[in-house]
Amino acid sequence: MKKLFLLAIAVIGFTFSSQAQDIKFGFKGGINLATINGDDVADQIDGRTGYHIGAVLQLSILETFAIQPELLYSAQGTDDTDIDYINIPVLAKLKFAKFFSVEAGPQFGFVVNDGFEDIPGSVEAGVEAKSFDLSAAIGAGVEFGGFFGQLRYNYGFTDVVDDFDGRNSNFQVSVGYYIF
Repeated sequence: MKKLFLLAIAVIGFTFSSQAQDIKFGFKGGINLATINGDDVADQIDGRTGYHIGAVLQLSILETFAIQPELLYSAQGTDDTDIDYINIPVLAKLKFAKFFSVEAGPQFGFVVNDGFEDIPGSVEAGVEAKSFDLSAAIGAGVEFGGFFGQLRYNYGFTDVVDDFDGRNSNFQVSVGYYIF
């Protein structure tokens, strides 16, 4: 049974490696239009214009399908709430017409910095953000040569703070370049 399992893993590995049409690696950066949405979020809260920057790996499985993991530093939160994350989206990417794509998948976020001001009706100063954020990401992109651009929306499933109904909501505009 153990040998059969190892054989199955080897066959799957060889299948994926032989089918991989293309592996691309690059860097991207862009603008975040972020906020926190939920029942406990006060109406007067303004969103935060932040940024994201990081690395992209595109693993083409088929000519029209790829898996795209990324490693991003992302400044999110609101105008009064700065929460910075290391985000790891793992996206399934469908390619059309060799230059257009749509993508969707989970995003795993890890807080690296947070700062809350006292916001009446929402959160108190000094509150700490949860260390982990699970989001869904959906977007579209274009690619010309090594250059690419993306539009993406990230919807948070986990509350930002314990005992507070508020989740991340982030719209991203990105540009990048595949170095190989």
